Amino acid sequence: MSEKPSTTLPGIVEKIIKPVSPNEPEKAQIAVDGADDLYREIRIDNTLTKSNGDQVRLKPGAEVEVTVEAPLSATTPKVENRPQQ
Repeated sequence: MSEKPSTTLPGIVEKIIKPVSPNEPEKAQIAVDGADDLYREIRIDNTLTKSNGDQVRLKPGAEVEVTVEAPLSATTPKVENRPQQ
């Protein structure tokens, strides 16, 4: 497990977007479960690298995990809101 604070959310590949120009990469549009409605889709280059170095592409409908991690120096402790007594 990484030393960096992180969160992982499930997602689904909604569609594959072909490039307009051959110089641009193909994109995968991913709907992230748990994100706000207006911000739930992200687009990434449709290139993943396997542990042996081979490159692969995502398919439409694929279930994926989206992980966000940050260095500890970029975070602050979360303080729970507790009712005062």
